[in-house]
Amino acid sequence: VQLQASGGGLVQAGGSLRLSCRASETIFSWNPMGWLRQAPGKSRELVARIRSGRYPDYAESVRGRFTIFRDNAKNTVTLEMNSLEPDDTALYYCWSKIDGHDYWGQGTLVTVSS
Repeated sequence: VQLQASGGGLVQAGGSLRLSCRASETIFSWNPMGWLRQAPGKSRELVARIRSGRYPDYAESVRGRFTIFRDNAKNTVTLEMNSLEPDDTALYYCWSKIDGHDYWGQGTLVTVSS
């Protein structure tokens, strides 16, 4: 499975961005999909994930500002990011776990200027 991410960019604090990720093959709804990020000098951290039968999980730092949603028919997962802060600056990675294996998209850079 290949994950193709898009949508990063440069935005001022308080602005919004949308990240999209499309899988090359069908990912069943019970397999989680989501987004992680890695800021310079920091470890990769979960931003949000979603799978059928559960409420989405969000990092505490983004809850209320970011929304994740998924279109299983199109094999896509999207992250709506609002009220962006400079601390949201990072490489964002699309992710899925299938049969115990982690799959990663290429990182897409989000830069939030103050």
